[in-house]
Amino acid sequence: MIAPDPGPSTSIERLVATRSAWHALAEHVLAPDLHRRTGRIGLRRTPGGFGQPGHVVDGIRRRVRVDGSYLVIDGDSAGESWNPISTIRDACQVVGLPVGARTSAYEPSSTLEPDAPLVIEASASDELAAWFRLVEDAVEVFRRRHAGRHPSIAQLWPEHFDLACSVGEVNYGGSPGDAGGVGRSEPYLYVGPWKPPSVGGFWNEPYGAAVSRSEVMSVDDAVAFFESGSVEADRIRTATREN
Repeated sequence: MIAPDPGPSTSIERLVATRSAWHALAEHVLAPDLHRRTGRIGLRRTPGGFGQPGHVVDGIRRRVRVDGSYLVIDGDSAGESWNPISTIRDACQVVGLPVGARTSAYEPSSTLEPDAPLVIEASASDELAAWFRLVEDAVEVFRRRHAGRHPSIAQLWPEHFDLACSVGEVNYGGSPGDAGGVGRSEPYLYVGPWKPPSVGGFWNEPYGAAVSRSEVMSVDDAVAFFESGSVEADRIRTATREN
């Protein structure tokens, strides 16, 4: 199972700028708008980027999503509207959300700068969209393989801006990179037990384990990493019970 090549061709600076813009939109626009209408914050991968799950508002099925450098509203009174992304303030106006609207579900990790230009570079957004697609495809294969363990649905969490599911108290997912110069600046996959083990061997991060995008050439590679994480997590769980 080979996914479209998500490999890097864009400079890391442009990738980071685009990721930061998307993350700000997720935290300060899409998730707060979804929460006030449904009480939920979990987003989804959508064509060209990410967005809200479909939901019904005043009898009309509605969804706000980001496709590259456009804020798209599906199912409003005009059908589908494509709005060029410029600032958080402008995006809030498009969806009818007060600037600075918050939820009690999470503390935003990105700074709210309503009038700062949101820089979204076309090749960078294409790369990020391809990465989220690969992650989702891999997570869905992994979920089906472990259906008997009651996996959660795959969601894109606005505060972390990662796409993941949980199986047996372990998170499996992918990130487009970490913000603030902490962690990994480029996209990566991760396995994160709810009770992180000590660093060593497979577990190469304080939260669990991760592999960079450069090590993941296909959906099969990603699934193999998740399966390795599952085996290692089960080994730790067994050892803990025996002790």
